[in-house]
This record gives sequence, structure tokens and C-alpha cells, in this order.
Amino acid sequence: MENLKSFDELTFLDNFMFQCVLRNPRLCKHLIEKILQISVKELHYQEFEKTINLGLASKGIRLDVYVRDEQGRVYDIEMQCTQFPQKGLAKRSRFYQSMIDMELLEKGEKYENLNASYIIFICTFDPFGRNLPMYTFTHCCEEENTIKLKDGETRLFLNSKGSENARDPEIAAFLRYVDGKAAEGEFVRSLDQEVQFVKSLEKVRREYMILSDEIRRRQEEAMAKGMAQGMAQGMAQGMAQGMAKGQSAFVKRMLARGKSIQEIADGLGLSADEIKTLAEMEES
Repeated sequence: MENLKSFDELTFLDNFMFQCVLRNPRLCKHLIEKILQISVKELHYQEFEKTINLGLASKGIRLDVYVRDEQGRVYDIEMQCTQFPQKGLAKRSRFYQSMIDMELLEKGEKYENLNASYIIFICTFDPFGRNLPMYTFTHCCEEENTIKLKDGETRLFLNSKGSENARDPEIAAFLRYVDGKAAEGEFVRSLDQEVQFVKSLEKVRREYMILSDEIRRRQEEAMAKGMAQGMAQGMAQGMAQGMAKGQSAFVKRMLARGKSIQEIADGLGLSADEIKTLAEMEES
């Protein structure tokens, strides 16, 4: 069972605190502008930890921070502290993109109406091993990389380990902060102050306690279900082994009395090969 942090132990890297801090539109807006080097006038929050589930049989997703600006551009910002196997994070970003596109494009709407979208993973590790502070991916032609697809899709991966190569001092300070270093610069200090402010809010503390209790309840239910399944499988396996031992002992007695393998097989409704296997079973 996962050990949950207490509310006072939470940092900017923890999913709950990350969402709370970026509920501040001024900080969220500034972070987007710095990462993408664009201008944003206003942000509209869709949902906090937005859930997208397009069907009963499909896999749903929960987005950490999902916002839209005045031009209709959408931004999904994710804090990523767990390193996936090779290509795992890239495939996850692809899935997120497809789910967002499916939700954005209403039935009957034209494809050209799809919003420009940015999926931003803030990683506490180097996702591609090249020590770049940021990896930005857009679609371009392999034969002539100056030809851009211009489909409005951009995926970015920030690398907290690559701060020394960041050209923008604020991005460098932000990456160091994500990497566990002290808050430096006006913006990053504002983020850190927001963390402390959130911790002072009793309402948010209660919200986290309720969430933690729910997570523990689900963990306990999952553990109990796993134990019950394990016991059932163990009992079934034990019964099967017991029956096999009983059949093996019977087969050996019949063989000792001069019965042929085929006679025993006919009597038990088994194949001759199965009788041979039972006859060769070791006693324990």
C-alpha cells in the first residue's frame, strides 16, 4: 500500500499541490508564457484534474491542469515524477493528445475547427537523455524538415536536470526548483510562496484529508480483493492438486493389480497419455 504524505509534507512536485498552485491564474499564465514564449491575455479553467472518458470500453485519463486561453488554445500541464520505460512517456503524450482532440471536436464539426493544443510534461528526470532543458515536438516532413504539418499540435517535455542549458534565466530557475533546489528569482519565489499559502488554508487541508482517506479506502478495497482472489486461486489450485494426487494413487493401484493403461483410461474417461502422466507423478 502506498504511503501518502501528510498535508504539511507536500511540495510543488506532488500532484495535489501542483494543481492547487496552478489554480492561481497569474502563475499559470506566466508559466505557460515562459515555456512557450507566447503571449496569453486570459486563461479559462476547464476543470481541475479534468477527467476525459469517451466510452465505457475506453481508457480514460485525468489531466492535472487543463486550461484554455482567449484564442481557444488549450493547455494540458502535467507534473511527471515517474520515469516510464522506453517510449512510455511519448506514447502516453500521444494518447493524451488523441483524447483531448476527440473531446474538442464535437460530432459533425469540421476538422479545421480543432483548437491548437499544447501538452506540457514537467519531468523530474531527463526523458530523452540529451541534457536539453526542454524538448519540443511538432510534426514536420522527414524528407524536408522545413515543411511543417501545421496541425496545431505541440508536445513539450521539460527536463529538470537540464537547467544549466536553459537560455531563459526564469526557466533555468524553475527547472532547478523542480529539481529540489531553493527558489530563485521573482517568479519561482512566487510559486514557492503560493505553496506556503495553500498550506495555510484549512479548507484545502480538509480537501486533501478527504482525498487521502478515499485513496486509502480504495487501496484497502483493492488489497482485500487481491487477497480474496489469491485465496480462491490457492484453494482451487490445492483442490486440483489434491484430485490429481488421488487420481495418481488410484492409477498406480490399478496398474499394480495388472490393469492396462488403456483399461484405466476407459474407466476414468481420460486419455492414455493422461494416465501415463498420473502414473509418473511423484508422491509428496
